Amino acid sequence: MKTKVSVLICTFDRPHLLEGSLSALLRSNELPDEVIVVNGGNEDADVVVRSYESQFACIKLVKTKNINLAASRNVGLPHCTGDIVAMTDDDTQVFPDWVSRMKQVHHEHPEAGAIGGMVIGLNHDKLIGRIADLATFPSFADTRYVRTLPGANISYKKKIIDQIGPQDERLFRGEDVDWNWRVRRLGYEIYYDPTIKVYHYHRPTLRQFFYQHYMYGRAYYLVRNKWKEMYCVYPHGIKETKDLIKIGNFLACILYEPLLASVKMEKLSDRLLSCPVLMANQFVWKWGMVRQAMLTQQHCSEKPI
Repeated sequence: MKTKVSVLICTFDRPHLLEGSLSALLRSNELPDEVIVVNGGNEDADVVVRSYESQFACIKLVKTKNINLAASRNVGLPHCTGDIVAMTDDDTQVFPDWVSRMKQVHHEHPEAGAIGGMVIGLNHDKLIGRIADLATFPSFADTRYVRTLPGANISYKKKIIDQIGPQDERLFRGEDVDWNWRVRRLGYEIYYDPTIKVYHYHRPTLRQFFYQHYMYGRAYYLVRNKWKEMYCVYPHGIKETKDLIKIGNFLACILYEPLLASVKMEKLSDRLLSCPVLMANQFVWKWGMVRQAMLTQQHCSEKPI
């Protein structure tokens, strides 16, 4: 029996990027059975989607009010009827074998509830793009089970989605991490295959890059506050010696993780320039966690007794 693939793309006021995303998907060596585009923005994206109606077997436009990515995906998911639901974003461009590789790897790994791969920057001509490749998305040279994968390049078995329920709309980031944790709690694996690739438009400026990771830090705290048993870079309390060691590592890796990451740069000049940026980004990411903890505590204290 044929495995049916649905592709879900959410967009908000970026019709030029959506055009690139759909154009790349159309160049696939195996087209998806259906494409669901959820538009939370203006009508320019509607025009883009309609221009592809005759080129895909089925492309469906779903309108919604923009709240956040989790909310938009929840609007689109009921329209996905495939055995596999593959997700990407309007600022990505999938490789030609993306759909066929997703299908094949799902077939080879029934134990995996979610499968994804590499996210490669399109703006490698700039240093910030090369730095973002090191810091923003997980990247490994070989196949492996992982803790989580980004929503820009991931697919789920539909039967797993039906069990884990909708994405958490309270999360302004990290909805994919939360979802993947729920997949693992059901006993399924998250599988990474580097041959499953998409290109991605990384944040083009240093300020946008830092803000992105600051918000990731805030979301990191929210997800770990929701799932206390989840893997975490900091302890939820200080009860044992290992908790103190974890706090020490939380602080120390602001220095050593950028050093380890920067050596992956090909040019010596890039290594020297990227290291302080990565250190600053580590600080910004972790400050996001601390800031969200403060905001959460403040919100709790303001609740009426």
